[in-house]
Amino acid sequence: MRGMIEEITAALGANGLILRGGLLFPDDEGAPDGASGTPAKSVLLVGQAGAAPWPHFLRWRDQQPQAIADPLDTWSREVIGEVAQEFGARVVSPSDKPYLPFQQWAVRAEGLRPSPLGILMHPQYGLWHAYRGALLFEDEITLPEFRETIHLCDTCVDKPCLKSCPVAAYSTDGFAYQACLAHVRGANGEPCRAGGCLDRNACPYGAQYRYPPEVQAFHMAAFAGP
Repeated sequence: MRGMIEEITAALGANGLILRGGLLFPDDEGAPDGASGTPAKSVLLVGQAGAAPWPHFLRWRDQQPQAIADPLDTWSREVIGEVAQEFGARVVSPSDKPYLPFQQWAVRAEGLRPSPLGILMHPQYGLWHAYRGALLFEDEITLPEFRETIHLCDTCVDKPCLKSCPVAAYSTDGFAYQACLAHVRGANGEPCRAGGCLDRNACPYGAQYRYPPEVQAFHMAAFAGP
């Protein structure tokens, strides 16, 4: 089993992706189906730390014959799908409908907790990580259990992530989606459009993994829409 995990890790690493933990589904959970249509027994989460996949994605995008909708999701599904096919798994994505509980899986697989922005806080990567897909297996595939770590948000007194947005989009009451969207699209939203969410960038943790401005601008453009 360890050999297969190492092979999957190497295959994903060729495109800057990493395994983000895994878990076994209890018999009474109602797990999604695996590759053959039988309920899966385990899931391995696939994602990124920092912007490692970005150059691989750009090379793929430059080779496409025309602009495509949701290119990063499409690339992720294609890359992870090739790994799934090689190892007899089914690939699923966070954008698949009906939506699968990726965040709940991540909490169980890595022991993470949400930050005030809703993004899971990672003890090493801070807020600069993401889940790009998952591999569903009809066999039991296990990884070493995560080690309990301090939730960094509990140690953060000043909470700069709740003080940097000019329209206070994030607060203890949650995310003011419409206020954020209107600001990003508006005349005063250029700093957000060019460099990403000001609240997210204000977080002091995992700074070495912070996405470069062009990556943040790409994601913000996807959020703001045409």
